Amino acid sequence: METLQLAGTLLGGLGIFLVAISMMTDGLKLAAGSSLRRVLGVWTKTPQRGIASGFCMTALVQSSSAVTVASLGFVNAGLITMHQALGIVYGANVGTTITGWLVAAVGFGFKFNIQAIALPLIGIGALMKLLLPRSRLASAGMALVGFGLFFIGIDILKGAFEHIVAAFDLSQFTAEGINGMLTFLLVGMVMTTLTQSSSASIALTITAAASGMIGLYAAGAMVIGANVGTTSTSMLASIGATANAKRVAAAQVIFNVFTAMVAFAVLPALFYLINHFTALFGVTADPALSLALFHTLFNILGVLLIFPLNDRLAGFLMKRFCSAEETASRPRFLDNTIAQTPELAINALLLESKLVADKVLAQFDKCLLPTDKLAVEQALHAVQSLCQQISLFIVSVEQSALSSQTTSLLAKLMRIEQYLFTCSHCVEQLTEHAPYKQLAEHHDLHAQLNEYQAQLSHFMKTSLHGQNVTPTELLLAQEALQRLHDDVKDDLILAGTHASLAIDKMVSNINTLAEMWQLSQQWHKAMLLIHAIEAQLELPQSSIQSSEHSTTA
Repeated sequence: METLQLAGTLLGGLGIFLVAISMMTDGLKLAAGSSLRRVLGVWTKTPQRGIASGFCMTALVQSSSAVTVASLGFVNAGLITMHQALGIVYGANVGTTITGWLVAAVGFGFKFNIQAIALPLIGIGALMKLLLPRSRLASAGMALVGFGLFFIGIDILKGAFEHIVAAFDLSQFTAEGINGMLTFLLVGMVMTTLTQSSSASIALTITAAASGMIGLYAAGAMVIGANVGTTSTSMLASIGATANAKRVAAAQVIFNVFTAMVAFAVLPALFYLINHFTALFGVTADPALSLALFHTLFNILGVLLIFPLNDRLAGFLMKRFCSAEETASRPRFLDNTIAQTPELAINALLLESKLVADKVLAQFDKCLLPTDKLAVEQALHAVQSLCQQISLFIVSVEQSALSSQTTSLLAKLMRIEQYLFTCSHCVEQLTEHAPYKQLAEHHDLHAQLNEYQAQLSHFMKTSLHGQNVTPTELLLAQEALQRLHDDVKDDLILAGTHASLAIDKMVSNINTLAEMWQLSQQWHKAMLLIHAIEAQLELPQSSIQSSEHSTTA
C-alpha cells in the first residue's frame, strides 16, 4: 500500500511539473505575442547573436522546442539562414539548463517555504486570467500559475524521493564501471523520450540525486541522456516536414549527440572542477547544485567545441534532405572550378541556359491545362532560383583574364537569364489565370486560344531544338504569332461587345493573351542570343543538345 502511495505521489508530482512547464511555455509565448518572432528575427543576424537570442528565449519560456520551432519557421520563410538557425539551436540547449538551476534553487539550494511563494503566484495568476480573459495579461497570469505549480511540483517530487530513499535499499542504483554509466545514460534518454520534456527528466534526476537515491556520477549520466533524449521531439516533428525542418532537427541531433559524447568522456573531470570551483567561493557543492553546474558546463563546452565547425556543419546539412524543388534548382553544369576558366565557363553557361529554357517550355505546356497547379508553381520557382544562381555564377567568373570577346559573351548570357526569368514569371501568371475554365462554353474562342497556345509552343520548341534555325526564320515565326494574337484578341473584344462573353472573362482572356505575347517576345530575344553565341563559338546546335540530353539521362 505504501509503495502504491509513493508511486501515486511521484506520478502526481511529475504530472503537476509537466502541466506547469506547459502553462509557463504557452502563457509566456501568448503574452509575448509577436515579440518572440521579432526578437529571433532581429537578433540572429550573426551566429553569435543567434546563440544569445536562443539562450534568452529558452530561459524565458522554459522550452527549447518552442524556440527551435520558431527558428524553423524563420528558415522556411527565408528570414534567417541555416547558419543563424544553428546558433539558435546551440543557444536553446544552453538556455534549457536554467530548469536545473531553478530545481536546485527552489528545492535544495536555498531553504525557504515553497508554498509561501507558490500559492500567491497561483492566486494572482488565476485572478489575472479570470478578470482579464482576452488580454495579454491573462496569458501572463497563466504563466504565473505555471510558475507556482512548478514550485509545488518540485516540492512533491522532492518529498516522494525522500520517502523512497527511506523505504528501499539503494545499493542497486549505483553506477559501477562504464556499463553502469551507460545504463543510467540510457535511462535518462528513455525518461525524456517518454515525457517529451528534458526539463521533467532533469528535475526528476536532480531531486533523486539530492535525496540520495542515486549517486552523483549516475545522475550526471542521466542528465547527459536527457540531453540526447530531448532530440526525439524535433525528430518526431520533422516526419513529413520540409527539407529545412529536417535539417534543423538533424542539427539538434548532431549537436546534442556530440555534446553528450564529450560530456560522457570528461564527466569525472567536470565534477572535479565543480568541486574545486565551489570550494573556491566557499559554497557547499551539494548534488543539486553540482548537477545544475554540470548540465550548464557541458552544454557550454559543446557550443565552444562545435561553433568553429558551424560553417562546415551548415554546408553538410544543406546537402542533405534535399526536396525535389531544391534538386531541380541546382545548376547541372556549373561549379567553382569552371568559374576559374572563362572559356569553359561560357560553354557551361550556354548548356545551363538551354536547360533552363527546356524547363520553362515544359511548364508552359502544362500551365493552361487542368493539371496540378501547385506542382507547376514549384517547378517554376525552382527555375527562377536556378536563373538567380546562374546570374551569380556569371558575376563570379574570373575577371582578371577576360578578353573583350569573353566579356561580351558573359553580358549576352546574363541577358539570356533575365529573359528566361521573365518567361518563367509569364508562365506563372498563366497558371494563375486558368482561362480554359472561363471559355468552356465558347467553343470557337476556346479553340482559337488553344491554337495560339499550340503555335506558341511549336515556336518555342523549334527555336530551342530546331537544327540551323536562322534569325530570319525566328522573325517570320514571331510575326505569324503576332498576327494570330491580334486575330484572337479582336474576336474576344467582339464577343464582349456583343455581350456573348462576360466582360470579366473577356478581360481575363485578353490578359492571358498579353502574357503569352510577352512570353513569345522574351523567348524570341533569348533564342536570338543563344543562336548568336553558338555561331560566335562555332558550336553546332546538335552537339549542345546531345550533351544536354546525355546529362539528363
